[in-house]
Amino acid sequence: MTREAKNREAMNQIDLTRLVIASAVASIAVLISAQSSQSASPERPNVIVIMTDDQGYGEFSCNGNPITETPNIDRLASESVRLTDFHVAPMCTPTRGQLLTGLDAFRNAAINVSSGRTLLKHDLETMANVFQDAGYRTGIFGKWHLGDNYPFRPQDRGFEETLWFPSSHINSVPDFWDNDYFADTYLHNGERKQYRGYCTDVFFKEATQWIDDQDDRPFFTYIALNAAHWPWFVPDKYRGPVREAIEQNPAVVEHLSEQKRSELVSFLAMGASIDDNVGALDASLKQHDLFENTIVVFLTDNGSTMGQDYFNAGMRGKKTQLWEGGHRVPCFIRWPSGLSGQSRDVDELTHVQDLLPTLADLSGVNDVPEKLDGVSLAPVLRGEQESLDDRMLVINYSRMPGFRVQYTNVSPAIPKRNGAAVLWRQWRLLENRRLYDIDQDPHQDHNVAAEHPEVVNRMRSHLQNWWLGVKDDVMTPQRVVIGDDAENPTMLTACEWLDVFVDQQRQIRRGDLKNGTWHLRVAEPGQYRIELRRWPRESGLRLTDKIPETPVTDGTFVAGESLPIAAAKLEIAGKVIDLEPASDQQSFETQVELSAGPIEMRATFLDDVGSEICGAYYVYVRRD
Repeated sequence: MTREAKNREAMNQIDLTRLVIASAVASIAVLISAQSSQSASPERPNVIVIMTDDQGYGEFSCNGNPITETPNIDRLASESVRLTDFHVAPMCTPTRGQLLTGLDAFRNAAINVSSGRTLLKHDLETMANVFQDAGYRTGIFGKWHLGDNYPFRPQDRGFEETLWFPSSHINSVPDFWDNDYFADTYLHNGERKQYRGYCTDVFFKEATQWIDDQDDRPFFTYIALNAAHWPWFVPDKYRGPVREAIEQNPAVVEHLSEQKRSELVSFLAMGASIDDNVGALDASLKQHDLFENTIVVFLTDNGSTMGQDYFNAGMRGKKTQLWEGGHRVPCFIRWPSGLSGQSRDVDELTHVQDLLPTLADLSGVNDVPEKLDGVSLAPVLRGEQESLDDRMLVINYSRMPGFRVQYTNVSPAIPKRNGAAVLWRQWRLLENRRLYDIDQDPHQDHNVAAEHPEVVNRMRSHLQNWWLGVKDDVMTPQRVVIGDDAENPTMLTACEWLDVFVDQQRQIRRGDLKNGTWHLRVAEPGQYRIELRRWPRESGLRLTDKIPETPVTDGTFVAGESLPIAAAKLEIAGKVIDLEPASDQQSFETQVELSAGPIEMRATFLDDVGSEICGAYYVYVRRD
């Protein structure tokens, strides 16, 4: 072979080697990319979770409601796997915390609707974190109710897009003053912004527009409505069909007072508005070719506030109660391309805390927190497994301080073991003393504890072991952080007074004479400006102002009472500071040097002889 031929052969070998190496490098790069970004596959499903507020199992025509029609939600149910023995907490915050963490409420610390016990432990991963880490876009639209301040806000917990209102309902204490469900001001990505339209329409519209954004990543969307939570404000056009249905079936409401009937009409009208928006969402998914590969979950956050008065699907109890009607709710899971042909009822005992591992499993997201209380239902939903392992569930939560209960002589806001329902097969053990067989007695009229001591003992043992695992952590207050760059200034409200219930703007208007303590953490040492107010800044009201009844779009807000506020006292980090009103008579202002770390703070209004009136409902804190 000539030298030239040998050179050509050598060059060919080099080129071949380079080609092999380049191909290998490219393959490795593709593999690394696929492993590092689980969003790379276009087959990954999108996920939408829709949660309504205060609707129970019986609020939908697909579940036998004799008055209202919910055709779009019925259609969703007909296309879904329907969990017929699905449970949440009897109040909204515990349910929301369990949904987002997969953990029992007493493990994640979000155990009450107010009273300083709504704060979801800041170091827990949420469903939003899980999907965000897997390459999903994440957005929340509506009700959060797991903490109004850093580090508990939705933008602190894995949500990229946030449109929400604080605390338990629109027109709660920390909400924008006099929001009334129409043309309200909400928090959008950290800034207050006013939106035109009715609240339910706004949240669905904004969610739909965000979903339609031209972004190649799959999305996780949490549409958490305030409807049908009190106050029952709704566009009037939705009331007419409900009234007509009642006229055709008067026996359902003949035992109700005129006031209660009027409230029921508005409540069901809010449900009709929700149904319309579910239909519009589905239409948009189809229009943008997203319908087939989008998992849609529909559920409610607790039992009905109205069902016990007119139709409760055969169950006893309502929101805030341990009876079945307080925590058994509908849950529909639809995924046309992934659960095709699987539309059916699943009668297994399931819980809201199962949804995080289930949705992650269905979506192929493997990186989920360890030691969850929830389990993946995916094998059952796919029809790969007939049933779940035998399981017991515990439902427990912190009641509002004014509740009357029989399981404790102290404030029911303080967590107690016996404030629980234990669920096992057809058995329900309530408050560690009453046993019901809901197969034989669905309305829970007959306590059969004496007839089944072995069942009671087994369920009591489970409750005790569960309690030993949660009792220490659940007693530890969670602390809002002040002085962090993520939120400076901070508006603190009476909603976070530990074990004191001041949650509604009507309580502020009428001047509830209560006081409480904030449990805080100072992020950085330094000089802090502190401002005490009886009314929020945006109201423009002075400390002693009263206000008349306020007509709003669909109702009237109660008059605001004058309080004889002449002075104030601030107790913070072991210091006591006496204060005089600012020159504009709207606030008390001071500066204080604070060290980093945990502190308690109490702010008290005084009359002209130095007697306590109540706490400062609003305190604004800024680190200079």
